[in-house]
Amino acid sequence: MKPRDDGRTGASNGQAAQTAVSRAMHVAAAAPALAALERFETADGWSLVQTAYSSENAAQDETLFALANGSLGVRGALEEAPSPSDGCFHADAFEQSPIPYHERFTGYADRTDTRVGVARGHAVDILIDGKPLAAYGARIAEFSRTLDLRAGLLLRRTLWQLTDGRRVEVEAERLVSFERPSTLALRFRVRLVDFSGHVSLRSGLRAAAAAAEASSDPRINARKSSGLPVVHVARAEAASGLVQSVRDGATLIGVAQVHRVGNSVVVETDGAADVFSADLSPGGAIDLEKFVAYVVEEGAAQQDVLSQACALAGSAQREGFQALAKAQHAAFAHFWDAAQLDIADEPALAFAIRFNLFHIFQSTGRVPGHSTAAKGLTGEGYEGHYFWDTEAYILPVLALTAPELARTMLRYRIEKLDRARAHARGMGHRTGALFPWRTIAGDECSAHYPTGSAQYHINAAIAFALELYVDASGDTSLLDQGGAELLFETARIWLQVGHFNPARGGGFTIHEVTGPDEYTGLVNNNCYTNKMARRHLRQASNLARQWAQTRPQAFASLASRIGLSHEEVETWRRAADAMVIPYETARRLTAQDDEFLDKPVWDFANTPASHYPLLLHYHPLTLFRHQLCKQGDVVLAHVLCGEDVSLAQKTRDLTYYSAVTAHDSTLSSSTFAILSMEAGAEDAALSYLRQTAFVDLNDLHGNASHGAHMAAMAGSWLALVWGLGGFRPSGAGLSLAPRCPAAWSGFRFRLQWRASLIEVEATPQQSRYRLVSGPALTVLHNGRPVTLEHELVLPATVRAPAPDIEAVIFDLDGVLTDTAEAHFRAWNRLASELGVPFDAVFNEQLKGVDRAGSLALILARGGLDLPEDEREALMARKNGYYLEEIADFSPDHLFPGARAVLQACRVNGLRVGLASASRNAPLLLRRLGIADLFDFVADAGAVARSKPAPDIFLAAAAGLGVAPEACLGVEDSRAGLAAIQAAGMRAIGIGDPTTLEAAQAVFANIAAFHIADWLDGIPSRPR
Repeated sequence: MKPRDDGRTGASNGQAAQTAVSRAMHVAAAAPALAALERFETADGWSLVQTAYSSENAAQDETLFALANGSLGVRGALEEAPSPSDGCFHADAFEQSPIPYHERFTGYADRTDTRVGVARGHAVDILIDGKPLAAYGARIAEFSRTLDLRAGLLLRRTLWQLTDGRRVEVEAERLVSFERPSTLALRFRVRLVDFSGHVSLRSGLRAAAAAAEASSDPRINARKSSGLPVVHVARAEAASGLVQSVRDGATLIGVAQVHRVGNSVVVETDGAADVFSADLSPGGAIDLEKFVAYVVEEGAAQQDVLSQACALAGSAQREGFQALAKAQHAAFAHFWDAAQLDIADEPALAFAIRFNLFHIFQSTGRVPGHSTAAKGLTGEGYEGHYFWDTEAYILPVLALTAPELARTMLRYRIEKLDRARAHARGMGHRTGALFPWRTIAGDECSAHYPTGSAQYHINAAIAFALELYVDASGDTSLLDQGGAELLFETARIWLQVGHFNPARGGGFTIHEVTGPDEYTGLVNNNCYTNKMARRHLRQASNLARQWAQTRPQAFASLASRIGLSHEEVETWRRAADAMVIPYETARRLTAQDDEFLDKPVWDFANTPASHYPLLLHYHPLTLFRHQLCKQGDVVLAHVLCGEDVSLAQKTRDLTYYSAVTAHDSTLSSSTFAILSMEAGAEDAALSYLRQTAFVDLNDLHGNASHGAHMAAMAGSWLALVWGLGGFRPSGAGLSLAPRCPAAWSGFRFRLQWRASLIEVEATPQQSRYRLVSGPALTVLHNGRPVTLEHELVLPATVRAPAPDIEAVIFDLDGVLTDTAEAHFRAWNRLASELGVPFDAVFNEQLKGVDRAGSLALILARGGLDLPEDEREALMARKNGYYLEEIADFSPDHLFPGARAVLQACRVNGLRVGLASASRNAPLLLRRLGIADLFDFVADAGAVARSKPAPDIFLAAAAGLGVAPEACLGVEDSRAGLAAIQAAGMRAIGIGDPTTLEAAQAVFANIAAFHIADWLDGIPSRPR
């Protein structure tokens, strides 16, 4: 890897930024192809259908076809074909292991939690005449598997063909019951298609084998598991079961199975397995229903947990598979009623978002003590840990579709508040609570503190989620049940990691933290952290003030218990108001942190595609030393708390950080989608939306085999509802600004707000709100309150206005100075030597055209066809003549008013660039005495095409770090104006209006151009 030498200004930085932009746009341009399932089909948008079995993709498919109920997760392997990647996971079944350090310091994490597989209850072996299918060399001749999103069922039909041609058909249905926590139900049918034989089904509980060696990929398991030991096997009447031990025997897992089978079947027992046999004729079948229950308890006796499991399994058996399936369908019907969505023009994309919602809904905890792990209950990835994105991405989806689950997630954090207090003390904080970056039991499990424990923003994410949940649901009771205490205790930490800094004019600064972008570690004033901390502190101080006035006894009791004083609450407010948000005035950019923009830009152009994700190939310090984002902290900050940021600023920041973001995090695309849509960049927004929607279905990051990416899945819904629907958490009620992309005919979605369910539909012509159920509701539509009683049809959201002018890009010759005469004399001299006619009229054709293009026009006029080496020599000769002509140029050769115009641009905070076709432009700027007034000079020799192509203006915009649509171009030639407009910029003409009619305005000379006239609506300067 070869880093850039200059990370701030100049050609190298501009080229690096342009390379990164090109790379990002290449990724986005490829995304439309991702808006389709690569290996699957769908049935009317509600079923994931697989029609060919792939052993190569078996592990990924087990993730996609996994079922769960918040407590128990079962991967989608075939019942009769054991797989090394198959598994069952229980939310309470995890090991705790010490973390070894060669050099251990105070406050380092002591141990880690690792969720491990429990006994697999869905195993059913098939034996034909006493031999397993494998002994016959059986292969899959026909295969279909369907995940029914409406019913919550996994259905499969497999036709096995033995080596001698005989065929065995398997039909299976599976569910993991919402009605009965930790219960798996299976309906299994085996039919002999074209032969007679003795068939046995051996249905057992198969303990997970030892895990593979710990992976060096931090996204997978960091530790090796030896598998949970089986400490007891027993039978109780019709049930068989076993007991496993976890956490050194402190916790036991009881697993029991019972069955339903036809009368003609012979039943035998074999330890923790049951064998069902029958002699079948061609077309004959054995039908089996299987019910498996799991009980996890700490400090219980073996017989007790097994008895409980047997009782639960027996109860499920008495209810029967069909009744459980009906209840499962009803549970999903309730969820889908609140989470309906549709995209008329991209049904595959709509299905992908539904599929993602399905996994979020089924993997989220429904009983106390559970939340949503990074991989849910679909695999062993990330060791089953909960992270900050649980509250920042997943909980907002559920708060607006299934608020009861969002409440359970917050209850989990409240229950772990004492562990968060202990973690804060271990990190050296005398008061307050600090939640760990990654955990299951409540303690920090990250051994790499620069990108683990240093992510203090976890506290703010939980506070954000609490505020959103209370706003969306209206449920203030959670504040009484520990929510307020959690909010106050977590807010206290900010005053201990930051201070009122005299060096920053008394501004409140936060030091040595890491934001969500893990490619930048241990920084001062991380933008995302500071903005979220500011929101957190205001939220806490507002609630404290409110309770002190309206519920003085309750507040006094809580404050006394945690030692909270009035002075501390007031300091929260002062810290929030004085919070420093890093900003670079010169480039008008929100800085990711105090030093991010000082660093060199990562050399994307020379980074092999095989080296992504970068975290697997480069030392963290190498990543930390560059302008390089795994995901954009500034972009995420604008999405979650950007209400005080102008659209122009968001657009400017989005453009810049797009160029330095690797998108190695699956969380990245969704936030870029949301902000791109707000900025009016529809194509980019849709590309990012497709990327996050298909991250697991098309395995875009190559690790779906280890579990589904829950937060990225949530991000796809956020990209639709927050991005295209314009939802923003505001604290002022339900705020929406639906905007239908021009490429679509319409889309719709539902969400829950308080006791009302509403449906939002947007087309390019209108926005439609419909009250599905509940009381009338006031909605902020584009910031304007409207009352929704039945249905409202409103005009479409106005397209995002063109960004305010942020940069002015000037041509040189004919705009700021007159080198036309010097060019005319130099070309005339060369043309005379070549014997080609040349006059002032023909010279007009050369205006705005680069050196090579001008020579080509002259040679064509003379009917000359010269080889490349002679052309190069002629251009060098002409350049020599030109340099002679301008040898005496000085500031006196500037047009009147030119310097004043450039200075006015800078005084108004605008970036200033030059887009001249002349390769001598830098020399001429120095001689004219204005080189210091330009932030970037585009190199005419570095662009592929000359004017009227837009290349030179696009290069200037990229070098300035400004979106083209926020640039104003100033030119004196038709070719130059065409180039400006092709670049998507607004154009000013200098010269004759009759020849520059394409410009938005034409001025006789540069002195007549006043930049202030073009700055109406430009926002006040950020602090």
